[in-house]
Amino acid sequence: MIPMRRGRPTPELILTAEEHETLQRWARRPKSAQALALRARVILACAEGKTDTQVSAELRMSQPAVGKWRRGFVAKRLDGWLDEPRPGAPRRITDAQGERVLTLTLETTPQHATHWSTRLMARRCGMSQSAISRIWRAFALEPHRSETFKLSRDPLFIEKVRDIVGLYLNPPDRVLVLGVDEKAQVQVLDRTQPLLPMRPGPVERRAQDYARHGTTSLFAARDGKSGKVMGECHRRHRWVEFRKFLDTLHEAVPASLDVHLILDNYRTHKTALIHRWLAKRRRYHLHFTPTGAAWINLVERWFALLTERQLRRGVHRSTRELQTALLGYLEHHHREAKPFIWTKTADEIWASLARFCNRTSDSGY
Repeated sequence: MIPMRRGRPTPELILTAEEHETLQRWARRPKSAQALALRARVILACAEGKTDTQVSAELRMSQPAVGKWRRGFVAKRLDGWLDEPRPGAPRRITDAQGERVLTLTLETTPQHATHWSTRLMARRCGMSQSAISRIWRAFALEPHRSETFKLSRDPLFIEKVRDIVGLYLNPPDRVLVLGVDEKAQVQVLDRTQPLLPMRPGPVERRAQDYARHGTTSLFAARDGKSGKVMGECHRRHRWVEFRKFLDTLHEAVPASLDVHLILDNYRTHKTALIHRWLAKRRRYHLHFTPTGAAWINLVERWFALLTERQLRRGVHRSTRELQTALLGYLEHHHREAKPFIWTKTADEIWASLARFCNRTSDSGY
């Protein structure tokens, strides 16, 4: 006697060539969601003629889940991959409440404070702090954060940007492009109490007050192609020290190369003695950055790295000790130098500034 099969019949599953290719791609693609990849493997296994029991044992999942995705695919094909809407708690925050929070956040400030916090806004609107936080996250609002900006008012801004960016993107042959500047008045700071080192849990702690032991100035020139930096320290940053640094560059740079110096508009770079020094050496060419746009000089980015890695947490007890630390960092960087790759063209910079100006002009301020 042949036993009768009980339960729901297994629907036949046959894939088209396009469906098989799509499922293979979903199952193998590294960035596919794990749930989607697992369902794709289920359907591919079912299409090979395997039973739900065999597929569940092979993929280590429950047999009802295999049957669910088999039936869903047969009924809806690839569209059956989406989960059905699931029930949940109804939304408690109305559109009017959300609009009020947004309006207050963007158009007002609290009394006796410069910006809103979640607690102040919750107290003002009669809502919970977590509700205010969810609304701000949904609309990417961060009242606690603030950034700075500066737009150059140099009348020759466009010409100067085109000149310097052209050197970065397409430098002439047999030319050395150097970003030159000085990090002036670097303070020699020593903490008044011993440092408390980092431990599992507590972060590093240092005394909030410090003792000053003088200042020094670092003159630096950064090669745009190799990323190497030449530098030297001086007690002051007058035209005399700048000329000494130019003499150092002149001795270090091969005589067969033309030298293009990118400088800011500091007065020590434009004195008559500096002009006479340059007039005797015709291979030197100066390119001045726009006023208020020091970001275009890549040596400034290197100064930021120097501050972050050496100066901000540094403790020095004398000018000589600080100069030794600066020159040591220069030597270390020289061994592992990498160039900063400039990617934006002058047109892209102007387009970005134009978008910023338009957003600012249209904001109502």
